[in-house]
Amino acid sequence: MRPDAQQLGQIALALGLGAVAGYGTYRLGLPLPWMLGPMIINTFAALMRWPVKAPMKLRPIVIPLIGLMLGSAVSPQVFANASQWLVTIALLPVYLASGAGVSYVVYRRLGGFDPVTAFFSAMPGGLNDMVIIGGASGGDERRIALAHASRILTVIAFVSLFFGFFLHIRSSAAPRAWIALSALAPSDWAILAGCALVGVPLGQKLRLPAGNMLGPMLLSSLVHYLHIVTTAPPTLLINASQVVLGSVIGCRFLGAKARDIFRDLALGAISSAVLLAVAVGFSAIVMAATGKSVAASFLAYSPGGLTEMSLLALAMGQEVAYVSVSHILRIFMVILVAPLVFRALRR
Repeated sequence: MRPDAQQLGQIALALGLGAVAGYGTYRLGLPLPWMLGPMIINTFAALMRWPVKAPMKLRPIVIPLIGLMLGSAVSPQVFANASQWLVTIALLPVYLASGAGVSYVVYRRLGGFDPVTAFFSAMPGGLNDMVIIGGASGGDERRIALAHASRILTVIAFVSLFFGFFLHIRSSAAPRAWIALSALAPSDWAILAGCALVGVPLGQKLRLPAGNMLGPMLLSSLVHYLHIVTTAPPTLLINASQVVLGSVIGCRFLGAKARDIFRDLALGAISSAVLLAVAVGFSAIVMAATGKSVAASFLAYSPGGLTEMSLLALAMGQEVAYVSVSHILRIFMVILVAPLVFRALRR
């Protein structure tokens, strides 16, 4: 059924609000601005009963782009010194299981979440992928999104304070690199488009969780690792994709009560505190075993976004590759293993 003019106007309003809020949060220096800004403003619009509507028909188009972005973080250079980080990598599954297990209890017992929503809210993966996979598994996307959004905000704030007040390391924020549309050669466009077009049916054929994201992500990882493509998708497309996803998530709050939203945010802050405490403990273990500084290993284990933690590592003078590898592996582990664990527990 084709949307009428009124529905198109409501969708345009949601996307317009999202774009403005994304730029505003970007200027404020908040993490994941183009995702969180649209989500926050459209959540507010939904609570105020403004005439907004989720751009659901755009969602299947932008999700493969998110997969291409995640895959573009893989390169031979990133893994060149991985042998030096074996202790951190070996402990990573234990850290994920410990942190996610305690966080699950927070959402299940304190929050009263259903098991599916609690499980994917507790997983220290990325906001985009956990919302997509959790929703595909039957979880409440709104609550999962709020859980991860509050975690990202809490982690960024805490890590900055931790470095400044406890480790006495201070630095200005590093600017984000802008990848222009012209930065990709025609062959790069063709290859990445092929990764998206082939990856979506491949992910569905292999019955991968959220296959329309994970399929393109795996193919993008392959072409970037083999150095067939050396550039990430253009920033403009990725930002636009996040505006769409953030607007979709925010518009899902139509009819929700403000107190329920604030309650979920409070639970997210508690869960973040638990995950960060576990990260500090594992950082101490890594330091005792290898002599690597607490600062570097803490960034490697901090459950923030890959981009944000990598930028913080750069700003704080830490090993960017080490931190990036840890977070790439964390995201891959959570995306690939969490749905399998979930299915086993459900059976």
